[in-house]
Amino acid sequence: MNHDILKSVIFDQHEIIKNFIIYPREYSFEENANYVLTGMRRSGKSTLLYDIVQKLIAAGNDWNQIVYINFEDERLADFTINDFNDILGVAYELSDSKSYFFFDEIQNIEGWEKFARRLADAKERVYITGSNAKMLSRDIESTLGARFLSMNISPYNLREYLTALSVPYDKTELLKTKSNALVQKNCNEYLTFGGFPESLLYKSKREYVSSVYQKILLGDIIARNNIRNEYPLRVMMKKIAESVCSELSYTRLHNIVTGTGAKISKETVIDYVQYAIQAYMIFPVRSYYAKLADKESNPKYYFGDTGLTNLFLVDKDSALLENAVAVSMLRKYGEENLYYIKSSETGIDVDFWIPETKTAIQVCYSLNDSSYDREVKSIKKLASLGEAKRLVIVTKDESGVLDVNGTEIEIVPVYKFLLGL
Repeated sequence: MNHDILKSVIFDQHEIIKNFIIYPREYSFEENANYVLTGMRRSGKSTLLYDIVQKLIAAGNDWNQIVYINFEDERLADFTINDFNDILGVAYELSDSKSYFFFDEIQNIEGWEKFARRLADAKERVYITGSNAKMLSRDIESTLGARFLSMNISPYNLREYLTALSVPYDKTELLKTKSNALVQKNCNEYLTFGGFPESLLYKSKREYVSSVYQKILLGDIIARNNIRNEYPLRVMMKKIAESVCSELSYTRLHNIVTGTGAKISKETVIDYVQYAIQAYMIFPVRSYYAKLADKESNPKYYFGDTGLTNLFLVDKDSALLENAVAVSMLRKYGEENLYYIKSSETGIDVDFWIPETKTAIQVCYSLNDSSYDREVKSIKKLASLGEAKRLVIVTKDESGVLDVNGTEIEIVPVYKFLLGL
């Protein structure tokens, strides 16, 4: 690889980072660790690296020690595993001091993990990002060994979103009528357009979110997996969005997609779902009491950001509400600690169950007369079994505490729930 091209890529990236405004995120890094950051495209992974670079410079390091390469730069279109060693050569040419290596979207290069391991073995400091869950597969983890810590990065949560907008949201501010109204207004926008950090720079947020969706679909799913006929995939994503909040088996999804005239096998549907999960577009929430086979084949699916969900829905505020709660719980507890409960034997139907904290969560837009019995009955029945310690119903804007025959149920408006209040 031509060293001047690599230096040009590095120096151009320096200029971007120097002028980039960083808003605080709720992620922290061990000072002496190497990291692999994964997550959906445009979720802010690169910005977190920019923040690390700015702090290294503020601590007295020189820009020539910063070897930052974005592998989506068209100048690196012909880059292969054989060119990795040239990066080390350029680093040695730029500085005699310790270098810090930052590699953005490195999954584009076959065999990247072997180079990453070599750098780690040489006691170099390395930060890597990628937008595909395969980067954390067992094969790659076995190659990297324990040399890297992994971290999944999501779009803004509501606290980060409000911070980026300079909207105060502490308990004192929420007691002020004007401040509370501003928080709720921005929460409504967050539910509708999601938390992609760059969306805040756009007047037409929906168009921006749509462009992100197309980039993930075309680049991270279709191109990466060599999908020739994209129509069934597009139909499938729309049907998954329309089924948010409901169980969706592969068989049912296959029947729905083929019912539109799309020709696709059930096995291909399964593959497409996995591709979407690997690209962090969607994630499954599984049944807590189901048998292992049912857990894997009959989950509920949610999108990684409510802005994506909203691209497909009309007048589905309740679905956006539930999707936002799912994203919040996923980030806080992880996929392995987030479930739903649905049992025909007991009649229990609870939207979210976190066994780690024994918390049951129902989501409904409004706890009116028609939904009261349905929402309260299931969550109360779960409590009667001695399973739950905390019972919560998340609504659009209602709050209070229900005492149903000695069982306390918290009613929490979504903005307070997402803020963790």
